[in-house]
Amino acid sequence: MNIWIAGARPRTLPAAIAPVLIGTSLIKSDGIAINWVSAALALAVGLLLQIAVNYSNDYSDGIRGTDEVRVGPIRLVASGLATASQVKRAAILSYSSAAICGLILAIRTSPFLILVGAIAIIAGWKYTGGKNPYGYRGFGEISVFIFFGLVATMGSYFAQSQRLTWQSLLLAIPMGALSCTILGLNNLRDRPKDELVGKKTLAVRLGDGRARLALITLLIIALTASLAVVAITPWALLVLLTLPLQFILIKGISQGTSGSGLIPLLGKAGELQLLTSLLITLALLLTKA
Repeated sequence: MNIWIAGARPRTLPAAIAPVLIGTSLIKSDGIAINWVSAALALAVGLLLQIAVNYSNDYSDGIRGTDEVRVGPIRLVASGLATASQVKRAAILSYSSAAICGLILAIRTSPFLILVGAIAIIAGWKYTGGKNPYGYRGFGEISVFIFFGLVATMGSYFAQSQRLTWQSLLLAIPMGALSCTILGLNNLRDRPKDELVGKKTLAVRLGDGRARLALITLLIIALTASLAVVAITPWALLVLLTLPLQFILIKGISQGTSGSGLIPLLGKAGELQLLTSLLITLALLLTKA
């Protein structure tokens, strides 16, 4: 596989696609015509930001030396497949492309989105970049919930409707919780090595047992919030089809799976988020305004 595709970490991209699907399908269930250009721009912004964050994390962790001994996705800088300056340029190019798409979207809809986009870009870089990266202090999950849950879902809806509703907020909760689950599993996998290099992720701060309990809690929150979508459409009960995946994840987490053994669970968590978003999307599309 091309190293730049691998470095973009394609398996993380469903976290960017899922919220846009749901925000756009809510537009349809509200009886509003979907603006496909705005929807495509919102999707482009989400994907490009996710890729940019992946590259910038690779760069920042690589120059700090915290990625030297890792399991999981390939690290371009730490592995020597690309230089730090090359990965930094890739991150900047991705952020710039996201900014251009976001600016076009803001011009088409609301200038407010320029501010939101600027904050998202700063948050993406500061996650592991700069002198005091908040990802090294245990605040990564909060940022992911905000930007890949609330902002991505509600922003996709706002970009086409120019309004925010309790329905869009409710739909954002499972997306944020599942994105946090993916990050949390990643941090649980890397916890021993992160602790050695002083990277105090939430998993490091909580310790193994409580980190696993937090992950199970996130899964329960995601399922509960998804089922609460019956307040919008009874078709939301389709989300019960995700129970087998939920069971696999909870079983693997509670049984103490660690290290490289968590990689399959990370894949399952990505599948769960994508399946949840597709089922909620279907539920909303089946609902008449």
